[in-house]
Amino acid sequence: MITVTGTLVWYYHICPRETWLIAHQIVADQDDSNVEYGRFLQEHVYEREKKELTIGHLKVDVMKSREGQLIIGEVKKSSASQESARMQLLFYLYELKQMGIEAEGELLFPEERRKQRVVLDEAGIREVEILKEKVVDIVSKQLPPPPMKIKWCRNCAYRELCWA
Repeated sequence: MITVTGTLVWYYHICPRETWLIAHQIVADQDDSNVEYGRFLQEHVYEREKKELTIGHLKVDVMKSREGQLIIGEVKKSSASQESARMQLLFYLYELKQMGIEAEGELLFPEERRKQRVVLDEAGIREVEILKEKVVDIVSKQLPPPPMKIKWCRNCAYRELCWA
């Protein structure tokens, strides 16, 4: 049984091959500057909120309460991959709803000093259900999809694996 995670959802929108590699525990270059910067952001921004909480198979970046409403946040270094971030957050909201937990979401872009509200609605539920099927389909294959040059390749910690 394949467990779909927020990380797999995020990377599916970036690169399906990367999704497969992550799901099969093929670890990216941990010394890559983008990986290091992501760790730095995780540790040093939004210090007042509860951070990196694990709820079942979910790892939520930030959690807080506002006027009695649970808010979960996903921190990204920029809005360049905003659609991937939105789908990851919708996935978290969907999974929480399946657990009986109602929440709203916020995409947080600290470098841009902005945030974007994300609410799970019927259209979002359908998007997540279709996306989960696509992720399961990719990761259940014997081999990864072939590499394809996309705009994210030059900053990817897996670039050597695809293009060496």
